[in-house]
Amino acid sequence: MEEMISVAYTRHDIEQHPDIMEMRRHSERAVTTSRAQAIEAMSLITGIYLAASPWIAGFNGFSTLAVNNLITGIAFAALLGGMGHAYERTHAMAWAAAAIGVWTVIAPWVVAGDVSTTRTIVNNVIVGLIALMLALAAATTGADRSAHETGTRGAEIR
Repeated sequence: MEEMISVAYTRHDIEQHPDIMEMRRHSERAVTTSRAQAIEAMSLITGIYLAASPWIAGFNGFSTLAVNNLITGIAFAALLGGMGHAYERTHAMAWAAAAIGVWTVIAPWVVAGDVSTTRTIVNNVIVGLIALMLALAAATTGADRSAHETGTRGAEIR
């Protein structure tokens, strides 16, 4: 037994570490739920809409806010859109996506120029709040799954 342990750790192969393997199994279980798949799909749609919203809602003449929404929409979709393929990496990025949601809400008042019209405010507040809720849901997907499996909130699976 000691020989096996010393051989495993002398290779310095982190990919074979038992904790890494368990974390991968946990992340695979987390993204196979219908909730995680729904969050991923809605996040991708929300990001695409946010990027295209200046042209859909009709405020593409406000160039600073249009560029802002385009960039933040692409970033939001990129952060949460790949959740099913690389959950262990995008789960941590959900908090950055939450910050994008908050930024989207306040952007009409803080970007350069006078872009705070009813159309821009309504669009950005609704889309920003949806993005924030999806990001928070994505951030808690793994914790909810482990709590369900162990019977406690946030406990580790062993």
